[in-house]
Amino acid sequence: MRWACVLMLAAMLSSTSAWAGGPVLETPWARATAGRAETGAAYATLIGGGQPDRLIAASSPVAETVELHTHLEEDGVMRMRPVEAIAVPAGGKVELKPGGLHIMLIGLKGPLKEGRHFPLTLIFERAGRIETEVPILAPGARNRG
Repeated sequence: MRWACVLMLAAMLSSTSAWAGGPVLETPWARATAGRAETGAAYATLIGGGQPDRLIAASSPVAETVELHTHLEEDGVMRMRPVEAIAVPAGGKVELKPGGLHIMLIGLKGPLKEGRHFPLTLIFERAGRIETEVPILAPGARNRG
């Protein structure tokens, strides 16, 4: 009985985000890329936990570089720009979506093919690492819905 309690506590502690009330990642997805595209993007919904946090980095073996990005209007033209971090308020929701905040995959090592998936690691300032699998949808997909 004592060992069962120890094992259960160890399992709970190994999930830092869940134990500390950190952010939760919901519905990750990406669009398939065409031909020899060198860039792609990943999207998701970030649900804040009991404390505010910040997404400060991301990584994936499918790309040479992974950056946090947003779209900004400059002189009437929408442009993508890197951001240092993405704030996730306690109990709030942040949508990473086309035309807004997103995770940019730069220097793709191969095409993102519809129906497949790839690993993605998100790194939060407080909660640490959250690893997920990102399903790849059709090239023109607007959301995972």
